[in-house]
Amino acid sequence: MQRKIRVLVGKPGLDGHDRGAKVVAAALRDAGMEVIYTGLHQTAEQIVEAAVQEDVDVVALSILSGAHMTLFPEVRELMRERGIDDKLLTGGGIIPPEDMNTLAQDGVGRLFGPGSSTRDIIDYVREWYAAKHGADALPPLPAPRAASELGGVATAVAPPRRAAAKPVASRPRARAQARTKAAVAKRAARTNGAAKRAPARAAKPRARATSRTSSKSRRGTRRG
Repeated sequence: MQRKIRVLVGKPGLDGHDRGAKVVAAALRDAGMEVIYTGLHQTAEQIVEAAVQEDVDVVALSILSGAHMTLFPEVRELMRERGIDDKLLTGGGIIPPEDMNTLAQDGVGRLFGPGSSTRDIIDYVREWYAAKHGADALPPLPAPRAASELGGVATAVAPPRRAAAKPVASRPRARAQARTKAAVAKRAARTNGAAKRAPARAAKPRARATSRTSSKSRRGTRRG
């Protein structure tokens, strides 16, 4: 009988960065799986208890703190104790290849490092489920949805292109240019002022001569 694949996504330990875990959880959900996200700062016991209560098929851990060699084996051992060691334990994070190989020998499934494609994660989970329950039990992938229907799903969007910024002169150069412009304007103002005052100065002696002539003529008239 076909049913949705149930996946629990957990963030064990003190790792406080869960953006990648949410992106993977959204991708698994869009692939038709039922996803339970436990949130940040979960203990191994809390994650395994949630896996038992939710009756999940897959436990996926996201570990970026460097404690993967402690947390994966601890979760794996607790799964054995609770009788769910037949479930897939997978995950990802900052994990060197040699550590992935060591964890694989302890029964941990395939692990994914930074830059892994969510398509590869989806295919791996579906292939494991088909191998365990049979190809007939594997539910079909849902039809791709339009971008307007994605809602809150995290998608990679290229940032809009911006026009190239025009080169801007450095501050010292800009100040020097401003001072030069101010000096030129000041000299122009002085030149214009001198040109306006020149005719007025030339007119003053003529006015005085005229006044002296008129005064002399008046005196001659009085004497006569």
